[in-house]
Amino acid sequence: MNSFEILTQARVERVSDGEQLPILSGCKAYKTLVLVLPHFGDFDPLEYAWWLKRDGWFDAPPAGFALRAVGIGDRAAGQRFCDYTGFPTEQLFVDPTAELHKQLGLYEGLALKLPGGSDSANGWLNLLLMCAGIGSPGTLKEVFRGYLGDRAAPQLIADDEVVKTGALPAIKGETFKFAGGKGFQRPFELATLRLRNMGESLGHWETYVPKGDFLTQRGGTFVIEGEQMLYEHRDLGILGFAKNMANPLAFVETL
Repeated sequence: MNSFEILTQARVERVSDGEQLPILSGCKAYKTLVLVLPHFGDFDPLEYAWWLKRDGWFDAPPAGFALRAVGIGDRAAGQRFCDYTGFPTEQLFVDPTAELHKQLGLYEGLALKLPGGSDSANGWLNLLLMCAGIGSPGTLKEVFRGYLGDRAAPQLIADDEVVKTGALPAIKGETFKFAGGKGFQRPFELATLRLRNMGESLGHWETYVPKGDFLTQRGGTFVIEGEQMLYEHRDLGILGFAKNMANPLAFVETL
């Protein structure tokens, strides 16, 4: 089966009520943005959800669009993800065994094995190596962009917003103007948001990742229109959930 057939036929568990439903159940919009996410404690889903909220997808998606997402984990993980990010529970589904990811042929990540190492130890080894850019193209470049800033990206934190990371004192948005100005992504701005996400993930790791079987599994982004696949992006590494990481949802305007 092709990606369209797989996504339209898959049945997964909805976070809001635990029902097993087709992913596109209830979608009356002409186009549907379908996110197939890694496990809920991964950097990418937490950051992707931030962009969706920023661009108004949770309250008022672009005209003619609906939103659906599937992540690796159980309902408790999905609920925690929704509580933290604001993602609507009725639009989020869970796939504890990453079966959908396998059917779509999404990148499973690095798969090195230590002699005599357990599955858990191997998973952590591969995850750490991918965070260092091994088997994860573009990750280090994206990490550095978070620290160095990006004039091609929008400003991420409003001047009057207060960011609490848990690892640093509360930071007011206007502080970042001293690192380079305003109106674009300033140095350390994105890194600060990622630090906040990391604190959330590690602080609730057992909820987000009840099993460590799929630590390196990557995701993908799809847009379905009627009976065809309009858009497809397959993640190749950590922090690679979009073709344009400076503005991950910019592709929607071209559809």
